[in-house]
Amino acid sequence: MKILISQHVPSNLAPYEVLQNQCGAELDFHPFFLIEPLSAKEFRAEHINLPDYTAIVFSSRHAIDAYFKLCEEMRFKVPETMKYFCSTEAVAMYLQKHIVYRKRKIFYGTGTPASIAALVTAKHKGEKFLITTTEGSNNTPITTLFSAAKLDYTVGVLVKAVSQDLHDLDLASYDLAVMCNPADVVSLQDNFPDFQQGTLKFISFGKAVVRSLEEAGYEIALKAPTPEATSISKAVELYLKSRQ
Repeated sequence: MKILISQHVPSNLAPYEVLQNQCGAELDFHPFFLIEPLSAKEFRAEHINLPDYTAIVFSSRHAIDAYFKLCEEMRFKVPETMKYFCSTEAVAMYLQKHIVYRKRKIFYGTGTPASIAALVTAKHKGEKFLITTTEGSNNTPITTLFSAAKLDYTVGVLVKAVSQDLHDLDLASYDLAVMCNPADVVSLQDNFPDFQQGTLKFISFGKAVVRSLEEAGYEIALKAPTPEATSISKAVELYLKSRQ
């Protein structure tokens, strides 16, 4: 079975080698889109004044790079008093690329919007928050929590997904495609506006991509993650075993 996975080649290939050896799967990794920072001109269209904010919420490394790039382009010197609220410890640690980590007020959650909101204790409620995001993202999970806590916040788009050129892919040659992001579906339609699913089966990895696939009229053979399919490799393995 020939399988297309809409991501870069992972650093740990071991689980996929098992699929190849035990299930006879032929795997191709090919990212469908890239994340790029907004230009200062694009960001200004949002009418957000960076000096107005005393706290910032980051959920990705891309957003961190984009923020400091914009600050430089717009000649805004980030004050040492800025508070940083990050989705995970890994995202928080990435701040070291741009600031002296130990001298700043940095907080991080466990990867969920609720864990970020829980970081905003009483002593932070007076801050003015900039919630950074990617163009087209669903920010309702975190904005609902911030609104319920009566926090002063603005959502700012800092990065965008840019479709890759996929014309070198022969989609008809694949039996299965794993889609991991709504931007994958956008890129698929950008590159192949007349694409028909036919016998190609889709695995969706992540809740957000399910809606995008279904709205595009595509059938999903397996929706992950699940307790049994906690990773892309596990989802593919589960699908292959169900076919045996």
